[in-house]
Amino acid sequence: MDMAPLNHMPEPLCLIENTNGQLLVNQEALKILSAIRQPVVVVAIMGLYRTGKSYLMNKLAGKNKGFSVGSTVQSHTKGIWMWCVPHPKKPNHTLVLLDTEGLGDVEKGDKTNDTHISVLALLLSSTFVYNTMSKIDQGAIDLLHYVTEVSHLLRIDTSPDLNGVDDAADFVRVCPDLVWTLRDFYFDLEANGKLITADEYLENSLRPKQGTSQHLQNFNLPRLCIQKFFPVKKCFIFDFPTHQKKLTQLETLNNDDLDPKFVQQVADFCSYIFSHSKTKTLSGGIKASGSHLENLVQTYVNAINSGDLPCMESEALTLAQIKNLAAVQKAIAHYDQLMGQKLQLPTETLQELLDLHRASEKEAIEVFMKNSFKDEDQGYRKKLEMQLVAKQNDFDKQNLEASLNHCSALLQDIFHPLEENVKQGVYSKPGGHRLFIQKREELKTKYNQEPRKGVQAEEALQKYLESKESVSLTILQTDLALTAMEKEIEGIREEFTKAEAQRLMESLTRHQQMTEPRKTLSQEQVRLMETNRVYQEAQQQKAMECQLQEEVKRLKEKFQAETRKLHNELQNLLRNDSPDDT
Repeated sequence: MDMAPLNHMPEPLCLIENTNGQLLVNQEALKILSAIRQPVVVVAIMGLYRTGKSYLMNKLAGKNKGFSVGSTVQSHTKGIWMWCVPHPKKPNHTLVLLDTEGLGDVEKGDKTNDTHISVLALLLSSTFVYNTMSKIDQGAIDLLHYVTEVSHLLRIDTSPDLNGVDDAADFVRVCPDLVWTLRDFYFDLEANGKLITADEYLENSLRPKQGTSQHLQNFNLPRLCIQKFFPVKKCFIFDFPTHQKKLTQLETLNNDDLDPKFVQQVADFCSYIFSHSKTKTLSGGIKASGSHLENLVQTYVNAINSGDLPCMESEALTLAQIKNLAAVQKAIAHYDQLMGQKLQLPTETLQELLDLHRASEKEAIEVFMKNSFKDEDQGYRKKLEMQLVAKQNDFDKQNLEASLNHCSALLQDIFHPLEENVKQGVYSKPGGHRLFIQKREELKTKYNQEPRKGVQAEEALQKYLESKESVSLTILQTDLALTAMEKEIEGIREEFTKAEAQRLMESLTRHQQMTEPRKTLSQEQVRLMETNRVYQEAQQQKAMECQLQEEVKRLKEKFQAETRKLHNELQNLLRNDSPDDT
C-alpha cells in the first residue's frame, strides 16, 4: 500500500478548531487524512492544561518542537492538533498523533467544551494517553469515567449497531488501549510495605471494594466502568524533569540538561507506544486508513454540533443523570424480560398477576440500585417506581382483555350446538323450552369446568346468557302456544268420543224397545229388519267419521299454520341476535 508523502507535514496542523465553544473541522487536515491509504495508529492525549502533554507528543513524533508546549499559565492548544508521521516500528503504517487542549482552562469557563474535545480524542484513538499530575485520585478517576460514558453515548448515537454487539473480541478491537501517565510523581511505589510496579499501582487504584452500601457503589461504579471500557491498561510514572525554573524552557533543553531518570522514563514511554499501540480498528475488524479516520472525524463532530449530547454545568451531576437514566432503562428492561418469560395471559386470578408483578418489580429495583449513581434525592428511583406502576396497570388491562377475548371464544365454541338446534327448530314444539333449559345448563357446566378462563369468566358468561335471553323467551312462548293448541285438539277428541258413546247407547236402547213388540213376526222379517238396521247404522257411522276427519284436518292445518308463524318469528329473532353481542 502507498500513501501521500508526509514531508508536507513538518509540523502539526489543527484538525478540529475550538472557537467560542463551536467545533469546526479543518478541511486542509481532512485532505491530508483522506490521502493516507495505509492503516493508521492513532495516539491521542488528554489531561489538565499545563501538565506537559505536548512535550510527550513531540517526543512520539521524534521532535523536540512541534506541538505547542508554552511557558505561561495560558493554554496554547485550542481544539485538537494533528501530526501524521511514518510509524517508526511498523512499516507501511502511519502514526497519527492528536494533542488536545488542556482541561480546566479558567479562561474558557466551558466544561462542556472540555468534555467534547476529550470525547473526540478518545473515540478517534487506538491508544488513549491520560496525563495527570502526581497521583491517581478520585477526581482523576471520576473525570475519566465521565469522558468514557459520554463517548459511549456518542458512539451508540452515531453507530446504533454497536449497541447490540455481544462479541467480546470485537469490543476489545474497537476500544482504545489506556496509557495512564503520572507527571511529577514523588510518592513511593509500594503497597502493604512492598514495592509495586506502576501497572500494579494503576490496578490497585481501579480495584473496587467489597460491600453493597450506596457509598461503596458510588466508589466502585467508575472503576468498574473504566476497567470494562479499557480492556488493555498501562501506567507510566515520570519524575520531575529538571529544576523547577528550567521547566519553562523544557522544549529547548537537551537531554543532558534533564534528569537522566526522567529521560529514561520518556524513552520507555515512547518505546512502549511504538511497540504496543495497535492499528485503529473499526467494528467488524476493519483496519482504519486515513480516509476512515476522516469519516469518523466528520461524523463525531457533526453529532456533537447537532446538540445530541447532553450539555453540562457539572460533570458529576450530568454523569449521575446519564448513569441513572441508564439504570432506570436497565431496570425496566429486566422487568419486561421477567414478565415476558413468566406471564401467561389471562391469569386465573388477579392475585396471580399481582404476585408475579411484585416479584419482577423487586428484581427490577435491585437492578436499578446496582447500576444507579448518586441518586441522592431518590428522584430516579421514584421515576422507576412510577413507570413500574404504569406497567402494572397496563398488564391489568391486558389481562382483562385477554380473559374476555378467551371467554368469548370459548362460549361461542361451547354453545354453538345449542344455537344450531334453535335455528333448526328442535325446540319449537310442546315441551321444547324445558329441553332448551336442560341443554343450556349442561353447556354452562361444561364452560365452568374449562381451566384458565381468567378474571372475566363469570361476567362473560352472564353477558352471553343475557344476550340470549330473548331467544329463551321466544322458545317459551312457542312452547306455551303449541301446548295450548295440543290440549284444544285433545279436548275436541274427548268430546267427540263422549257424544259418540252416548249416541250408541241411545241407539241400543231404541233397538231393545223395538224388538219387544215384534216378537210375533217371523224370524225372516226380524232378520231382514236387523240387517237393514245394521246397514243404516253403518252408513251413519261412516258419515260421522267423515265429519270427524274433516274437523281434525281443519285443526291440524290451523296447528301447522300457527307453528310456522312462531318458528318464523324465532328465526327472525335469531338473525337479529348477532354473535358479536357477546
